[in-house]
Amino acid sequence: MDVWNKSTLRSLVLPGGILLLFAAVLAHSGWIALPSASLHFLSDCALLGGLLLAWRFHSSRIFLALLVLYVAEQAIVLLAPAHAGSAFPPGLAALGVVIPLNVIIIAFVEERGFTVSNVAPALLFLFMQAVFVAVLAHGTETTAARARHPAHVTVPSYVVLAFVAAGLLLLTRFLRTHKPADNALFWSLIASFLSFYFRSAQPISAVYSLSGLTILAISIVETSYLFAYHDELTSLPSRRAFNDALHRLEAPYSIAAVDIDHFKHFNDSYGHDIGDQVLRLVASKLARVTGGGHAYRCGGEEFTLLFPGKAATEVAPHLEQLRVAIENAHFHMRGSERRQVPRGPDRRSGRSRNHARKADAIRQLARPVSRELLSVTVSMGVAAGLSQTANAEQVLQAADKALYRAKANGRNRVEVAASRRPGRSKAAGIA
Repeated sequence: MDVWNKSTLRSLVLPGGILLLFAAVLAHSGWIALPSASLHFLSDCALLGGLLLAWRFHSSRIFLALLVLYVAEQAIVLLAPAHAGSAFPPGLAALGVVIPLNVIIIAFVEERGFTVSNVAPALLFLFMQAVFVAVLAHGTETTAARARHPAHVTVPSYVVLAFVAAGLLLLTRFLRTHKPADNALFWSLIASFLSFYFRSAQPISAVYSLSGLTILAISIVETSYLFAYHDELTSLPSRRAFNDALHRLEAPYSIAAVDIDHFKHFNDSYGHDIGDQVLRLVASKLARVTGGGHAYRCGGEEFTLLFPGKAATEVAPHLEQLRVAIENAHFHMRGSERRQVPRGPDRRSGRSRNHARKADAIRQLARPVSRELLSVTVSMGVAAGLSQTANAEQVLQAADKALYRAKANGRNRVEVAASRRPGRSKAAGIA
């Protein structure tokens, strides 16, 4: 599996990495010289906006992460300028450990919505940590005395190690999930560390803290977009994204309709969990289609591929390569097969016997490689819009007809829509 591909790098850097880079340029270039009070006011606005978005979209994880970073910012403001000498103050050191600890806990806790029963224990836990840090910081020196002797003391190695370990865990989690919330937690943790590291320079520290809060708030919008335009099961763009892309197509282009062979009977025979595995397997192959294609899940076992700038004859070899890759791919069954034990003689009607025979045929078609390995096949139909007068909906219908022909001709094959002469019908320009 290619982890570090172009798509992964883009999703990792955008938008959190770019926002943090922009904040670093502003913080260290001196282009914007806002007083610390103004920066903290902007942080208050980012916090309020982020909390409202988190509440509205039922994102308790981002809600808690915003509170963690904001409380950390306030603690840095109080503790950072108030120490002197060569010893790192215990309160500030404790703060440097609890920040990454809290972010890691938030990242790995399952999202259960925004309810009082879910959020209240976490808020109590954060309050107890704040009290703990305050107790450690209390009584070391008076603020006035420490303010007279500001000194930058090197951050303890165990604090740096805590941030690094948390960052690696968050990066690993993002590479597995590719979710905006995990991306935001990763970059906001880096922003929090930079705010902690530059604690003696309050304007710089405030800029990094503001960037962390902004990254978290934006992640809620990114998550909402992901739910609206991507299929949750397969992670492919959904029908809404497909419809948008379809309206933006300009000739020449090709559309391929893809359908999993006998998926309904396969799903009934092995169970919906196995059916979901099949969908994810096929989707993972479709996402890697060559020839400049883009894959979409349009519903059920139906997928569509768009090839901008390509004729059907150019697309066909790439579809054939994709068909073979799906046919040769295998997946492990999780758990036992369903509906293998007879339900009793009184339940074995003629209809159920016919269904059983169909199920047996599907198992043969699925070609079990071993007791736990299965493979599936797909049928494809492709049509092209070669002229500016070609209608995308008609091209899609032509691709569907070619798909039906592929199924009628034995399935597990690619069919190209027949060419039509211009002027013969409304489908002129469709091939």
